[in-house]
Amino acid sequence: MTSIRVRLFAILLAATGAVWLSAVWWIQHSTRAEVEQVLDARLAEAAQMVSSLISDRRIDVTTAGPVARDLPVPAAGADYARQLSCQIWSLDGALLGASASAPSGRLAAEQTGFSDSLVDGEAWRVYTMINEDLGLRVMVGDRLTVRDRLVADVARGLLLPALAILPVLAALIWISVGRGLAPLGRMARALGQRAAEDLGPVAAGPLPREIRPMGAALDGLFARVAAARAREKSFTAFAAHELKTPLAGIKTQAQIAAMAPDEATRRQALARIESGVARTDRMVRQLLELAAVDGAPAGGGEVVDVTRLVSDLAQDMQRLAAGREVRLVLKVAPGLFCRIPDPVLPAVALRNIVENAVLASPAGEEVVIEGVARDARITLSVLDRGPGIPEAERTRVTERFFRGTSAPAGGSGLGLAIAQVAVERLGGRLGFAPRTGGGEAVRIALPCAGPDRESGRTPKGKDAAARA
Repeated sequence: MTSIRVRLFAILLAATGAVWLSAVWWIQHSTRAEVEQVLDARLAEAAQMVSSLISDRRIDVTTAGPVARDLPVPAAGADYARQLSCQIWSLDGALLGASASAPSGRLAAEQTGFSDSLVDGEAWRVYTMINEDLGLRVMVGDRLTVRDRLVADVARGLLLPALAILPVLAALIWISVGRGLAPLGRMARALGQRAAEDLGPVAAGPLPREIRPMGAALDGLFARVAAARAREKSFTAFAAHELKTPLAGIKTQAQIAAMAPDEATRRQALARIESGVARTDRMVRQLLELAAVDGAPAGGGEVVDVTRLVSDLAQDMQRLAAGREVRLVLKVAPGLFCRIPDPVLPAVALRNIVENAVLASPAGEEVVIEGVARDARITLSVLDRGPGIPEAERTRVTERFFRGTSAPAGGSGLGLAIAQVAVERLGGRLGFAPRTGGGEAVRIALPCAGPDRESGRTPKGKDAAARA
């Protein structure tokens, strides 16, 4: 693709050329019309003058037979002197006199007024008038070639200066376009001189109104990239730290198990190794989930059976709940369908919320999962009887690797952060509130067209009101 400057120059030059050519055509057309009008008026004046001279007896046309006379007619300057020709005819068709420049043939037929004729192979413009008192017909004409030459000379005199100005105009357009695009050049130089780690605003001087959106977009892009890089750095640092701790513990317990003096010590070390592996496995899974939700697309999607999704999730979490002596209770309305950009995202968000609720709940308590559709939204609620979230920490619980004072042991601080990102990708909202009677209520509100059953499908999940 050619440069913007060349394209603008070509467009402006073409537009200017089109206007210039239109002006040339208009000047030539209007000049021809004006000159022909003036020359026609001159023909009429010359014919009237000759008729007046004959009437005043200043020209004698009484001599019998055709006589060539040097009849006086107005001239149009030295270059066009003696270009008018005059013939005087009697009304009965006899040639009484003619100017020296007149052709041998008759200038016009017997009609009066203006006419075009072809005489001796040459085109003429003729004005004819009749002197009734003397019984004469006066014809005054000039050659059309002379007229064309006169029009061309006049048009040339007007167009030559304009033609000389055209290169100057092209140079001015080129310079003006270059000066107009100078802010883009300054921006390009400013961006080219930036260091790779410099993600600050573009400092390219004041920008024209048309380029300000581009500068603002670049500044916004740099700000987002800087935020993403900061998240990646903190993510890498925290992930390395969190993985290092359980791995170091696993290594230590493995050494203890290898050197254990008795079976009880060995079993205790192996149990701690298993716990460390489980913690590491959970963290690795959450890191993978976080990477997945960060790269999840927006828009489009497919219809998801939310009722079945919750039921399947409860079955998957049953082992963890049983190990903690916590019961999972489902209170989800049947037949909840919703079009979701990525059907994995709601499952990831809900899994991490339910997992946190189970780990936070005391033995013998319940974790309730509710699901209702209202006002074109599907709301999924997870209710527990754990210690809840302190009010001072409520705004930070979705930060990555943040672990509150009441967080259960063994966590990584990623579960609610993953849920937050997944819900945002779905265009929904994640909310936290204290539960009446103690505990925490976490709600996911997803935009949806409402509870609608997909054509040809029916929910295959278990009874939504049954205990998992």
